[in-house]
Amino acid sequence: MLLDVEELHVRYGRTHAVRGVSLSLNEGEVVTVLGANGAGKSSLLRALAGVVRPAAGRIRFGKEEVTHAAAPDRVRRGLVLVPEGRQILVSLTVHENLQMGAYCRTDADVGRDFAAIYDRFPNLAGRRDMPASVLSGGEQQMLAISRALLARPRLMMLDEPSLGLSPLLVARLFDLIGALNRDGLAILLVEQNTGMALRAASRGYVMELGRVVLDGPADALADNDALAAAYLGAH
Repeated sequence: MLLDVEELHVRYGRTHAVRGVSLSLNEGEVVTVLGANGAGKSSLLRALAGVVRPAAGRIRFGKEEVTHAAAPDRVRRGLVLVPEGRQILVSLTVHENLQMGAYCRTDADVGRDFAAIYDRFPNLAGRRDMPASVLSGGEQQMLAISRALLARPRLMMLDEPSLGLSPLLVARLFDLIGALNRDGLAILLVEQNTGMALRAASRGYVMELGRVVLDGPADALADNDALAAAYLGAH
């Protein structure tokens, strides 16, 4: 098992955002976390990434407990978050943004990985020396994912990656998610586009008001009309 989360709680003052969530993810697996806005999905990912400190619970990544590990330590272990809203640095160039993803690395393969990113994303290669502000929304999302890839993740957590993208770009994004997974990358996906998310994933968890209220195989969740009406909205 790559990720094992037990009874995780996240609080912001009096707000109890995540309430006893337990979930797991295996090597090479795509798992999605679904739910309405305010369900606690982003708070869950932020706690897994070390951006916020859990109030209680346990997080194991690989063979190590990382519940109290700092965010950079989790990145070094291969637990990497692509945050909601991309959070690229628009005043820096495309290449400088990518360098931020590799800041923890000291190995000799960094140059080869940069070349692989530019080969996969020729639009980024053509704008490598331009400010990231010139990129379209879709290109900015590809930059955010590329930045995460340069950290050499074992598990990439994606928080609302299709937000603000056109249907065509959403389709391309999920093609990329599938390709990365076929290359062996495990993915934990938070996504409002429930139909696409369930097609991409093998399993899913549904959150409501900070709790997991349902989990199971993705195809079973996709066929659950009562679930869709109660928690997810129309597909």
